[in-house]
Amino acid sequence: MSTLRSSRQRPSASEVLTGHLLQRSLPHWTSFCVKYSAVQNDQFGLSNFNWEVRGTNYHILRTGCFPFIKYHCSKAPWQDLKTEDWFFTALKVINFGIPTLLYGLSSWIFARFTETVPTSCGPVTVYFLNKEDEGAMF
Repeated sequence: MSTLRSSRQRPSASEVLTGHLLQRSLPHWTSFCVKYSAVQNDQFGLSNFNWEVRGTNYHILRTGCFPFIKYHCSKAPWQDLKTEDWFFTALKVINFGIPTLLYGLSSWIFARFTETVPTSCGPVTVYFLNKEDEGAMF
């Protein structure tokens, strides 16, 4: 038996990440959540990595925090982040994911601000814990 949610085409999480950064005109930083159910999780296993959008590099801190995927993006020059990525992934495994689950549940309760990101599969809502000031450096 197929449900509407599972049969609906979903964009990749990376498409939403790129779309959000472009929609925000490549900000200095941003921090947002997207629901797991809204995207295909094509960045599974990545915790800290570089992401380039139109020649601008970002350091991405990413964690799965059910029911969301949480992104913190900071504009920064490319850097080898393999050690940091391994460290953050190991930390999540050592803690059995409990802190990330609690973070996800608290995000679900406190996320009060939203934006819609257009994608090739239709609009996706992203969630914010704080209202972000456009153009803010921090």
